Amino acid sequence: MNIVDVAYAQTGASVNTDSLGMREMQQRVFAKRDAQHLLIKAPPASGKSRALMFVALDKLYNQGRKKVIVAVPERSIGASFSTMKLTDPGFFADWEIRPEHNLCTPGSSAGKVDAFIDFLSGPDATLVCTHATLRFAFERLTPDVFNGTVLAIDEFHHVSADTENSRLGSLLRDVMAGSDVHIVAMTGSYFRGDSVPVLAAQDEAKFTAVTFNYYDQLNGYKHLKSLGIGHHFYQGRYTEAIHEVLDLDKKTILHIPNVNSGESTKDKIEEVGFIIDTIGEVLNTEEGTGIIRIKRKDTGQVLRVADLVDDSDQKKRADTLHYLATVASKDRDAADIILALGMAKEGFDWPFAEHALTVGYRASLTEIIQIIGRVTRDSPGKSHAQFTNLLAEPDAAQSEVTVSVNNMLKAITASLLMEQVLAPNLDFKTKRTGDDTTEPGTLKIKGFQEPSTERVKQIVETDLNDLKANILQDDSFARAAAGHVDPETTNKVLIPKIIRERYPDLDDSQIEELRQQVVVDSVIKNGEIREVGDKRFVKMAEKFVNIDDISINLIDSVNPFQRAFEVMSKSVTGSSQMR
Repeated sequence: MNIVDVAYAQTGASVNTDSLGMREMQQRVFAKRDAQHLLIKAPPASGKSRALMFVALDKLYNQGRKKVIVAVPERSIGASFSTMKLTDPGFFADWEIRPEHNLCTPGSSAGKVDAFIDFLSGPDATLVCTHATLRFAFERLTPDVFNGTVLAIDEFHHVSADTENSRLGSLLRDVMAGSDVHIVAMTGSYFRGDSVPVLAAQDEAKFTAVTFNYYDQLNGYKHLKSLGIGHHFYQGRYTEAIHEVLDLDKKTILHIPNVNSGESTKDKIEEVGFIIDTIGEVLNTEEGTGIIRIKRKDTGQVLRVADLVDDSDQKKRADTLHYLATVASKDRDAADIILALGMAKEGFDWPFAEHALTVGYRASLTEIIQIIGRVTRDSPGKSHAQFTNLLAEPDAAQSEVTVSVNNMLKAITASLLMEQVLAPNLDFKTKRTGDDTTEPGTLKIKGFQEPSTERVKQIVETDLNDLKANILQDDSFARAAAGHVDPETTNKVLIPKIIRERYPDLDDSQIEELRQQVVVDSVIKNGEIREVGDKRFVKMAEKFVNIDDISINLIDSVNPFQRAFEVMSKSVTGSSQMR
């Protein structure tokens, strides 16, 4: 069953380029290029790496910066920042990385640290390395060596405000405090994998944020029309149920469960064998690419399957990864199914992927968004993208029933949060007497308190989805969902409590302004807006209300996450009734 189905308008706006060769998101980022600390929040495949190149080159040529260092979480992502000819589409300079300054190649960490330190005192301007190389090099350096540099951190959600345990977080804080460094932070995920914030509030306030949301991105595609997010439940072993959800006619990335999870059989190689048997008969494994050719049981068609799970032969897996990156990313017929465990998530590029099939509950919203991002790239011939989470059905006879119900609720929560992320954004304003004019994309509400400070405006513009994630993941909120707490308690007690914990720097009036934003945004996004004649109506709590009559009191009488509560309770009762 799909919990979320979203259709898009195919405007082409997000993929068309201007006279400088910039797409819509890159134009928005470039407009803020003078900011010393820039935070780019944009979905996978929106063009963050090229956006950085444009900004970094401007900082080198026009803002007096001497060097640019790009840090990525793993070596494979470094390829996104390799040399790029930007002058052909109309930009004033090209992005160039010399081979000796691409530190995302095989080699010892000590050698890479030496190369990093040599680069700082050498004549060249651009370098790409991993987060790990940056951390190791910093152990031998002082913050002031970053004077005159631009430090770009990709997949910024790897940073943590917990500077005791996060070396990347403490490095960032030290460099910001001890040098005139310019920071460009990029992330495709709105959430960290845990509940620790990415930045401390006082550090985050220094950043100028540019947010390009999922709706902007997907609505502006040329080919992709719709995205579905759903769940499928199984009993027993997942390997016996996989055939029910593995559609062999769709280009699929299948993530098997972590070996330590309850869904795993504890033998990942055996699980891959079961999945291959489900598909059909192995004909051969190609030399040089590692691609397994399998003849389908049902149609006899030969499928090309990449196995990234088996790490017993590192060279073979490296060959397969190289083939996927260089051939399959450009040729639709080069691969049909990719089997993975920890790979094929962030930064992995296979534009033809239509179905992300993930077995087992994933604790991290970041991971779910990264996986969904693998199938939401625009590609000719792909009109629908699908994410399916195959989950163990809670078994009342088992002692772990509470754990599996909780896991199921969290998985559903993640989907509902994605629904909020995928919906179009509206601007909410106070409705005043005699005020009838409304601009498109704006909703006026009686009694609504607009943000009165820059801090609240900043949170609303860049952090609202993170805050919703906090609320939906909060234990007290989950208990309220199960116990059918009334809307007033949810809106006036639980939500302010969670806001206060997340933003201890806000006063009571700021908390109230933010609370209203969260509640209004969630209620309206869960609703459905219809036009009848010259009037517009929004559906709230199963009733259509004239938009002219909407007030904050009316919205506060609705549980903003009612849909989450309903879907959760249906799923829990539905699976217990199947017993």
